[in-house]
Amino acid sequence: MTDKVRIQKTEILSDNWYTLKKVTFDFQKKNGSWVNQNREAYDRGNGATILLYNPEHKTVILTKQFRLPTYINGNP
Repeated sequence: MTDKVRIQKTEILSDNWYTLKKVTFDFQKKNGSWVNQNREAYDRGNGATILLYNPEHKTVILTKQFRLPTYINGNP
């Protein structure tokens, strides 16, 4: 996915308990067009937050989604 993201600018907004960065980047959508986006992300290391489980069907829901905080930590 790294060829679909171009970091334009990174600003440190806070460097207290955790580092808070504002990142401006271009992201290539599935249709090939590029969009410019801004995100604020705390650098808290790597981690996952949720695994969606459907108890009725006894299945999990998986999705492929770009996540800026893990990307700027070096993960594709």
